[in-house]
Parts: sequence; C-alpha cells; structure tokens
Amino acid sequence: MEQWYESLFENYAHKYDNECFVQGTAGECDFIEQEANHNKSLKILDIGCGTGRHAIELTKRGYNVTGVDLSEAQIKRAKEKAQEAGVEIDFQTQDARNLPFEGAFDLAIMLCEGAFSLMETDEMNFDILKNATKALKDKGKLIFTTLNGLFPLFHSVKEFYESQQKEGQSQCRDCSFDLMTFRDRNTVVFEDDSGKKRELKCDERYYVPSEITWLLKSLGYKKIDIFGAKLGAYSRNDKLTPEDFEMLVVAQK
Repeated sequence: MEQWYESLFENYAHKYDNECFVQGTAGECDFIEQEANHNKSLKILDIGCGTGRHAIELTKRGYNVTGVDLSEAQIKRAKEKAQEAGVEIDFQTQDARNLPFEGAFDLAIMLCEGAFSLMETDEMNFDILKNATKALKDKGKLIFTTLNGLFPLFHSVKEFYESQQKEGQSQCRDCSFDLMTFRDRNTVVFEDDSGKKRELKCDERYYVPSEITWLLKSLGYKKIDIFGAKLGAYSRNDKLTPEDFEMLVVAQK
C-alpha cells in the first residue's frame, strides 16, 4: 500500500516550491558552508532532497553534491531545475531506508523533514539515520532537522498550522497529537500540479532531544549538538526551546 508521503509527492513538485517552509534555502546553505568549513573538496549527500533546492544552491557555490529522494516526480523536477540553473548534479531516486552508499561522503544533510520523521514506524526512521551514517566517511558529519517534541507539550500543533497557512498553499486539518507515541496525525489538503484538490491522512513523528541524542550515540557519533531551527537562518547560537517547531541537529562521527 502506498504511504501518504509517497502519494503527496507524486504530482506536487511545482506547487511544493511555492510553500512557505521551503523559502529559506540561501540562509540554510550559509550554515551548511560554515559547518563544512567552506571546504569545496567535501562530498555532500542531500537525503530527501525534494526538488533539489539545497543541492542546487550548494553546487552553485562550488560543492560536490549528490541528491537522493524517494519521489521520482521530485527528482525529475530537481533535474529540470539543475538544468535551468546550469549546474550538473547527480540526482538519484533512492529510498533513504536502504541507500547504496558506504563511506562515500564527508557530510550528509536531511533538511525540512525530507525523509527522517515521516516514516510510519520508529524502526524505519532509525533505518534512515543508520543509512545516512553508513554513507559517511569515518569523521563524517550529519546535519538534519526534525520536528521538536517539546513544542506540542506546550503548544497546540493545530493552532500552529493554522497560523502558518496562506492562500494557495497546503492546509493542515484535524491534528491530533498522541502523547504516548509523539505522533501527530492530521489531514493535509492541497492542490497538485495539475490543479486537482487532494486530501491525505498524514502521520509524523516528533522527537525530544534526549531521544535524538541516544539514537545518534548508538550509531557511534562522538559529538551531538542540538539547536532551535529557524527557517532560513540556522545558527549554533539558537538554543532549543519549546517555542521551536523544529530542531536542528549536528552530529560528528
């Protein structure tokens, strides 16, 4: 049976690029460059790359990036956008739970819930972390964002989504956060690229910092830093608080 995150991206590449949560690319790439020490010889893997916004921006800045995504439609659009931008990028349709790479990259990025936290079981989400880790070289670094489990303890996820909604963009309805599993089940209503109105039942996992730390320690990371993730303005100066909807994780092997 097809999962919601597979259905969502079948015909939603152009509309996806207009969503409010994908507008911070340049600032986010500034942070990635800092974490890479501006070393253009590094090989970067963009997991859940979507339509390739980070991969394209980083390639324009002189980095060597490989982009992978489960959605063939998103990868097709990423290739079109790379061509429009005049850059060559290796974009591949791959499942983040089962990547073919081993010790090949210096840095892996997973941003804007590209893969991790969308899976239907905790084991599958952990498989994504395992595969990202396996793809890295010995001293490799992993940078990713995920939904902050502290947020729903203090705020209504439903109210947050309502406050973010803009005309012509996707709408989230019927949110119900489960304290036992830290999962939010909701209905997303959106218009696909052919103009068809669609509704999907979504199920996303929120993580608390101690869980992330434990998962990454079990995978052998020596240094794990967690910050608040500000859209388009990632920074090591932003301490994670319950006000942050997302957390930013930087882990070094």
